[in-house]
Amino acid sequence: MASRPALSTPNKIAIGLLLAAVLAVIAIVVTANIRSTANQTALAGTAQIVRPDSHRLSTATNEKAVLVEFLDFECESCLAAKPFIEDLSVKYGNELTIVTRYFPLPGHPNSVTAALAVEAAAQQGEFESMYHRMFDTQTDWSHNEESQADTFRGYAEELGLDMVAYDAAIADPATADRIEKDKNDGIGLGVSGTPTFFLDGELIEPATLEEFEQLVADAVSK
Repeated sequence: MASRPALSTPNKIAIGLLLAAVLAVIAIVVTANIRSTANQTALAGTAQIVRPDSHRLSTATNEKAVLVEFLDFECESCLAAKPFIEDLSVKYGNELTIVTRYFPLPGHPNSVTAALAVEAAAQQGEFESMYHRMFDTQTDWSHNEESQADTFRGYAEELGLDMVAYDAAIADPATADRIEKDKNDGIGLGVSGTPTFFLDGELIEPATLEEFEQLVADAVSK
C-alpha cells in the first residue's frame, strides 16, 4: 500500500486555522444558547401574558375567553393570520377579547421601527388604525434594509395624528421601553417566533385553522 504523502507546513497551518475557526464558531453558538436560556429563565419569573396596558384589538362585552397574540409587523405569517383573527373577532366578538403584544424579531430590519410607529399612534388612541395600516402595506415596506421611519411617519400623517406628539413619542425612550416590555414578557413565556398565541393563559399550537377555531369555540362555551 502506498504511503500517504506528509502534509506540508503551510497545509498544516491552514488546517489548524480552519479547525480553530470552526471551534470558535461552536463556542459562540453554545455561549449564545446559554445566555438565551439564562435570559429566558430570568424573565420567566416576572413575565405576564396580559398586562393592564396591553393593547386590545377587541374587548368582549360578555368576556368568556381571552386570546393573546405576540406578533411582528414585518412577519409574513402574522399578515397571513390577520384575516383569520379578524374573522374570530367578528364571530365571537361579544365573548372573545383579543389582545395584541409586540414581539419584533431581530431578523426583520424594520420590525422595531414599525412597532415604535404603532405605539406612538396608540398613545393618541389610534393603535388599531396603525395596526391595520402596517399590515395592509407590509409588502410595500418589509425586508428593506433602509429605515422605513419616514414611510411610517407618512402613515401617521394620513391618519391625522398630531405629528408633534407623534415625533415626541418616537424619540421618547419610554416608547421603546413599552415595546421591550412586551418582548421580555414573550421571552419569559417561551415565545421565540411569531405569531404565537395564548388562549386563556395557555400556549396553543393548533395544526390547522379549524383546530384553532375549535379551541376558541370551546373556550367561549365554558
